[in-house]
Amino acid sequence: MFEFNDALARQSIDPECVLIMRHRPPEAELRRQLPWLATERHAVFNAYQAFQPRAERAMQRATYLASFIGQGAGRATFVGLYRITGQRQLAPGEIDDIAEYRVLAGLGVEPSTEEVQAGHHYFELSMSEHFADWSGRLICKWPPPDRSWYRWASRNVLEIEALCETSRFEQRMPSWDELVMTRADLEAMPRAWQAALAQWRGIYFITDETDGKGYVGSAYGGDNIMGRWRAYASNGHGGNVELRDRAGHPLRFSILQRVSPDMDPADVIALETSWKQRLHTRDLGLNRN
Repeated sequence: MFEFNDALARQSIDPECVLIMRHRPPEAELRRQLPWLATERHAVFNAYQAFQPRAERAMQRATYLASFIGQGAGRATFVGLYRITGQRQLAPGEIDDIAEYRVLAGLGVEPSTEEVQAGHHYFELSMSEHFADWSGRLICKWPPPDRSWYRWASRNVLEIEALCETSRFEQRMPSWDELVMTRADLEAMPRAWQAALAQWRGIYFITDETDGKGYVGSAYGGDNIMGRWRAYASNGHGGNVELRDRAGHPLRFSILQRVSPDMDPADVIALETSWKQRLHTRDLGLNRN
C-alpha cells in the first residue's frame, strides 16, 4: 500500500507540517463548480481555501496545505500542494471587498455574521511544484468520517487508490440538446467546452429563473454561441433591451437548435423568428421584436 505520506517523504516534506483538506462545500452550486474553479479560475478557488475560519488555527501552524476535492464518498481528488506563505487579519466585513470572494458569494457562499465580524485571517497560498502533474489525477481514500474535512497528514493514512491518465476535473461536455448553463457556469466552464460553443451556430434560449420568462436569440457571428453567451456573462444582458433591467437576475442558458456552421445568417434569423412564434416569447416572454 502506497500512502500520500510516502509521496511527501520522497520529496523530503515532513507530514507533521502538512495540513490536508478535502473540500466538499455545502453550497450545491459551488460544489458542482469547484473542479472547474480549480482548473479554470484558480484565483477564485484559492480565495475559497484562503478563508477558512474553522480551520485557521491549524493553518497558522502548518507550512503546507495539501488540497483535495471530495468527488464521491470516501474519496478525495488531489488539487495541489500549497505553501502557506503568509496571513493577514481581516477587518470586520473586509472579506466582501475581495473580488474573488464576491464570485464565491454568487455561488452561494455566505460567511456567518460571526465569521465576518470577528476579524478572521486570510491566508496567502502559493502552489508548490511538488506533485503539480498529479492535479485532478491522484485519487486517495479518505478515512471516515467524511465530515472531518481537514486533518494533519502525520496523523492520518491516505491510501493512494489511483493515478488516472486524465484529470477527473475535466468533465465530459453534455450533448448540445442536454446542455443547460447558469451565468456563473459561463464564467468558469472548461476551455474545451468554450471551444466547442465557439464552433456552434444556432438558436439559444435564456430563462429568467425569477419568473420563468424566456428569451430566444440566434448566434452566427464571431465565436458563435460562445460569443453571444460571453456577452451575457460579462454584463448580464448582452445588449438586449428587455434583459437590461434583469441584469442581476439568475439566468439559465440552453440551445434550442444547432445549425450548420455555414448556414446563411438570413436563414438563421428565420429559424430564430420561428422559435419566437412557437414559444410565444414576444407576447409572453422577453423578446421585443
